[in-house]
Amino acid sequence: MGLFSKSTKKLQSGLSATKKALTERLKKVVLGKSRVDADFLEELEEILITSDVGVATTEKIINRLEKRVAKDKFIKAEELDQLLYEEILNLFTKNNPKQVTAQDGLQVILVVGVNGAGKTTTVGKLAHQYSQQGKKVMLAAADTFRAGAVDQLRLWSEMVEVPFVSLQEGSDPASVAFTAVERAKKEQVDLLFIDTAGRLHNNTNLMHELSKIERVVKKIIPEAPHQTLLVLDGGTGQNAYMQAKLFTEATAISGLILTKLDGTAKGGVVIGISDELDVPIHYIGVGEGKDDLIKFETKTFLDLLFQKTSL
Repeated sequence: MGLFSKSTKKLQSGLSATKKALTERLKKVVLGKSRVDADFLEELEEILITSDVGVATTEKIINRLEKRVAKDKFIKAEELDQLLYEEILNLFTKNNPKQVTAQDGLQVILVVGVNGAGKTTTVGKLAHQYSQQGKKVMLAAADTFRAGAVDQLRLWSEMVEVPFVSLQEGSDPASVAFTAVERAKKEQVDLLFIDTAGRLHNNTNLMHELSKIERVVKKIIPEAPHQTLLVLDGGTGQNAYMQAKLFTEATAISGLILTKLDGTAKGGVVIGISDELDVPIHYIGVGEGKDDLIKFETKTFLDLLFQKTSL
């Protein structure tokens, strides 16, 4: 399946609420129906929208299904599950994520997102994951204005046993980033994760601050930052999509990480975000533990969502 069994089980558990909201509701709609018709598709449209798939993506899926129904003339209702699975899989295939690597020396990764999305926790999980792979990882606390942010990241660095860079409270975030890149380069670090301030997508000054961080790291490594990862709270549904849309308009986002999908029925937002934005999803967060960050793989995600596999 492409994922370790333990991780897959966590993802399966995390998607349980979304499965109830989407696939189990589909089963109820299918009961008593003999074929896929206009009324059937209208009910399906409502299910997809209320599962936070998004209006634009839902319309795209429904239009594709309508074409298949028109072509094949008679499609049994019980075939809908497989048809929907295939159409959503087709939507995902255009985005093949390029994962963070450390093959070309120091890789500088900025991690951005609004406060409360689980950004700092995600940085800690990423550090753990890559250090477990034998990479030399360093963390930089450039979120210098949120109370407790530096201490939170310091605790993560101690927990996962990786070096940590910070300056005094209230320091210029760009200065932290510059200091961290210099140190990481000197110490031959593979991956430097820079935790930035929780930027509100409508705060122009904070976006300018992000640009400043990017400029100063380029003074040391011209091609840096190598990636900018946006952390989104998947439990907020369409609000997460709107944040992603505005962030991608404001800066070059190379990948997305969706957190807090465990226990929420809004996992359908993964489908909409993947379809609407030309940015791949790298990871899904399904818990608070250091191992609760799972590399996103389209087929595994859909197989679990549509109950195509059993563990």
